[in-house]
Amino acid sequence: MRARMEWRTMRVDGRPASYGVAGDGPLVVFLHGWGLSHRTYRHGLELLVGHGVRVLAPALPGFAGTASLPEDAFTLQGYAEWVAAFLEEYGVDEPVTLIGHSFGGGVALHAAHLRPDLFGRLVLVNSIGGSVWSNRGELPVPMADRPMWDWGLHIAAHALSVRSFTRVMPVIAADAVPNFVLHPTTLWKVGRLARDANLAAELEELKERGLPVVIVWGRDDTVIPWACAESLAVALGKTEVVTVPGNHSWLLADPTRFAEVITNVIGIEGDEETQAS
Repeated sequence: MRARMEWRTMRVDGRPASYGVAGDGPLVVFLHGWGLSHRTYRHGLELLVGHGVRVLAPALPGFAGTASLPEDAFTLQGYAEWVAAFLEEYGVDEPVTLIGHSFGGGVALHAAHLRPDLFGRLVLVNSIGGSVWSNRGELPVPMADRPMWDWGLHIAAHALSVRSFTRVMPVIAADAVPNFVLHPTTLWKVGRLARDANLAAELEELKERGLPVVIVWGRDDTVIPWACAESLAVALGKTEVVTVPGNHSWLLADPTRFAEVITNVIGIEGDEETQAS
């Protein structure tokens, strides 16, 4: 029988925080993407648990039952500091693997920079944080120059594509729709953080430190294009890049592939009996 995520709550910095946890083995922490929640990824995370890890997946502040950040802390650093506080409250006392998808990848980058004692490996899945949006001839166009309407247009086109509409939309609707209805201001502000993120200094520090970082990317992503992945790889220096078929939400459309890719990336031997069930 496949492991099931258990959904729990605790208090971080005096405010409620929601999270999911399951499994036994080395701890893997997963940070979700913009507009979604920890529950959106449960199928892939449960499959990952079957490969022999313990998965801890918090809902980031402002989403799915976790209180929003205070106004003066509403920055990527504020999110990163919250992740560190969450892990300390949970009882993490040794370096763990940190995985971040999309906006969660940017938070993961900043958290790894902020607290090197907590993280031994970083996996960035179609993550924000690269400095390049696109290339015009030989000239790179900075991500910060990307109009918000273009960001929204590609998110909408992605959501309405045949594959996403039939396979991804049913998975995300239960989380994304309430977030849009209940927290539209938070979503807009997080979207601005994602678009304007400039993590050049953090990336340079991680490169100098030699933290193992793996970039995993769906090559058909138009929400965060391949040029962004290339700029991340250049900034980090000698880092492994793994490409997979699919777009920005490939890990939701194909949770089995996600579990297999992450298992290979972190070098965990899977439990064949669990995988077959």
